[in-house]
Parts: sequence; C-alpha cells; structure tokens
Amino acid sequence: MKNVVLSVKGLNVVLDGVKVLEDLSFDVESGEILTILGPNGAGKTVLLKSLIKSLPYSGRVSWKKGVRIGYVPQRLPFIKELPLSVKEFFELKKVPEKRIGEVLRSTGLKDMKLLDKRVGDLSSGQFQRILVAWALAGNPDVLLFDEPFAGVDISSQETIYDFLEKLHKTKNLTIILVSHDLSIVYKFATRVLCLNKKGLCFGVPRKVLTSENLSKLYGGGVKFYSHNHS
Repeated sequence: MKNVVLSVKGLNVVLDGVKVLEDLSFDVESGEILTILGPNGAGKTVLLKSLIKSLPYSGRVSWKKGVRIGYVPQRLPFIKELPLSVKEFFELKKVPEKRIGEVLRSTGLKDMKLLDKRVGDLSSGQFQRILVAWALAGNPDVLLFDEPFAGVDISSQETIYDFLEKLHKTKNLTIILVSHDLSIVYKFATRVLCLNKKGLCFGVPRKVLTSENLSKLYGGGVKFYSHNHS
C-alpha cells in the first residue's frame, strides 16, 4: 500500500491576474525524491511556495497528518547583507546552541568556529549548507529545495549533491527538489514532474523524459547526454 505524504489535486495559482499554475495534480510518497523540472518562468518556485501555503491557491494541497516540513529557499540575499553571525542567524529561529551544532555537523560543517563567522562572509557552498541546516533544525520528515545548486560553483554543486544523497539515505527523508538541470534529475530523482504552468509529464525520469516530452517542456531543440553517477 502506498504511503502518500503529499497529495495535490487541481491546483491553480493566479498572481496579479496571471495564471501561473493550472490544474496541477500529483502525489508524493514517503521516502521519494521528486524533482520538479522546467524552464525559467514555469512556476516551479510558485509551486513550492503553494505547497507550504505561503501563496494563495485554489484546489487541494493535502499533507499527511503530523508531517514536519523543512524548506530551503533558492537564496536569501538580504540575510547576507545583515551583520549577523551564523549563531545569531539560528537564534532568529530560537534554535538552541546544542541543536545548532548537531545540524551543522549533519551538513558536514564540523568546525564550530563557523558559529562566530558573519553569514555574509561564507562561501556559496557554506551558505547553502547553512540554509539546509536551518531547515533541518526542526527535524523535518520532508525537505523542499528550491534550486539548491543555483549560484554555486561546479565543485560545490557536486559536494552538495553528494550531501543531499547521503541525507536522504541516512534520515529517510522525502525530498522535493526544484531544478532546471536534467543531469540532476537523472542523478537524483526517483520521479520527476515536468512543469510549465501545467503538468506535462510525471513519472520515473528514464521513462517519461522522452524527446517528445522534453520538446513540449522546453519548446524543442533539447539535447541531453546521460552520464552514470555512482
């Protein structure tokens, strides 16, 4: 029997009179890694914000009762401008110092001297891990990531990808990951939702990411070479 943690039925989002998402339906099962794939402006971030109910919508978004959700935004540029240390950043969320150390170590940030470092002085890779640790502080069952590789250099991308994979396995998390990167989908996802305002395909990446579906999603001319990832 399926253990569904999220059920979305007939989701519609209209912002400033513009229909951003239209009649979207899908389910997410416990332990799954769902990647939401689509071009810029497809409504991927709007979908995530609808799932955490921070935007108005019509239709149904139903989470399993009692499920805890962590959300990692694409970026928080204003945070890096504030004169906050890493410790002070977590204290905004009233996270105890012991718990801060636990979640930082779980993301691979083991040097606790980092607590006194200004958030604005962190590398892009460090800052991304800080955002993940911030989301983990509430001990979530589900993690939502909005393009965790955006603005991160290639070497850091690979490190963060390995970290997310390890996090999924060790904590048995359900992960919903927004991306426009096909290689990430093949490396990481158990299922993929092709989104361009409407749901254009949904299923196992190697079955549903056909040339025809990718042409519908991106408007044609898409070439992709799959690489194995151990």
